[in-house]
Amino acid sequence: MTPAARVQAAIEILDAVIAAARTQGASADRIAADWFRTRRFVGSKDRRAIRDLVWDAIRACGEVPVSGRAAVLRLAASDPVLTALFDGTNYGPPPIGSGERVAGGGIAPVWLEARLAASGLAPEEQAALLTRAPLEIRANRLRITREELAARLPVASEPTIAPDGLRLPAGTNAEAWDTFADGLFEVQDGGSQLACRALDVQPGESVVDLCAGGGGKTLALAAAMRNHGRLLACDVDRTRLSRLPVRAARAGALAGTRLLDPGREAEALADWLGTADAVLIDAPCSGTGTWRRSPETRWRLSPAAIARYAATQAHVLRLGAKLVKPGGRLTYVVCSLLDEEGADVVRSFLSEHGGWVVANDAAIAGTTHGPGLRLMPYSHGTDGFFFTTLRRL
Repeated sequence: MTPAARVQAAIEILDAVIAAARTQGASADRIAADWFRTRRFVGSKDRRAIRDLVWDAIRACGEVPVSGRAAVLRLAASDPVLTALFDGTNYGPPPIGSGERVAGGGIAPVWLEARLAASGLAPEEQAALLTRAPLEIRANRLRITREELAARLPVASEPTIAPDGLRLPAGTNAEAWDTFADGLFEVQDGGSQLACRALDVQPGESVVDLCAGGGGKTLALAAAMRNHGRLLACDVDRTRLSRLPVRAARAGALAGTRLLDPGREAEALADWLGTADAVLIDAPCSGTGTWRRSPETRWRLSPAAIARYAATQAHVLRLGAKLVKPGGRLTYVVCSLLDEEGADVVRSFLSEHGGWVVANDAAIAGTTHGPGLRLMPYSHGTDGFFFTTLRRL
């Protein structure tokens, strides 16, 4: 493909991404993959260049652009080389018209930027949310140490602040390696690893991963427990939870699963009430801390959606607390940096429930924020997380 044709391809993909953002449709990753799947003639170098242009344009636009062309014109405004490709030749985009609309910049939609600022994020911390994320993996301690894994990888790696974490070059297809197939590591952001460690699970304990999803954190808990004790992974999403047994078998991890019926979760967990040594709650959230990986998700949010997430978070926190035995602990985690989903949810819980105290002594990284800790791309090189551990008296 010519450089101009690449630009036009990026515009077409962006048009679909923007439409999906407005209708809560498919992710940008899925849209791009589908576009390339129907165009087998596009080579690997062209694919990489088109994807880079698409994601650069998404990151450059704060508000939802009116079109993919307007989004790319945002980039072209500061790039003469890109501007010159709008020449209407070689399957490229038509020339730029006088007064043509250009997408606005910014970190996020204006209302969302204001909420990030109100949650204590300085401008440089907000900007770091849209940088490109590296690939991070967690050595599976059930099978190998971090040092042994690093020696076996086909590319250079560097240790992260997470004790089992390694950082790889961006774009590395690590899941294609034999070491992944053999269960020696999991792809997991360092912040996610650190949040799991904050629960400080021990071999022989009874542990619940209440919002397990596909089980990434469950596998980390199993490794920390050395497969000794009881570990139960729960979720209301059958499709996501069904992926865990296959992943657990590959990793050599022992964990049970339990599908929960929304609104009737306590009934399904009656046998665990007041018996768990530790409960992990990776609560559903807006994902404002994961924009490095999915920057278009900031176009899908609304104040009403944030309020719904906060209500769900309060619900699962109350539910998880009922499972903890006296002396036990609970770690609440969200990959969001909005106080409405993090510090405020925990403050409200503590004000309404006596007999609980903040106990973040096992956390090895994070900046204190209200009743918990924050991990941020700018300060820690991880995705954005708020987490806190509470102990039942």
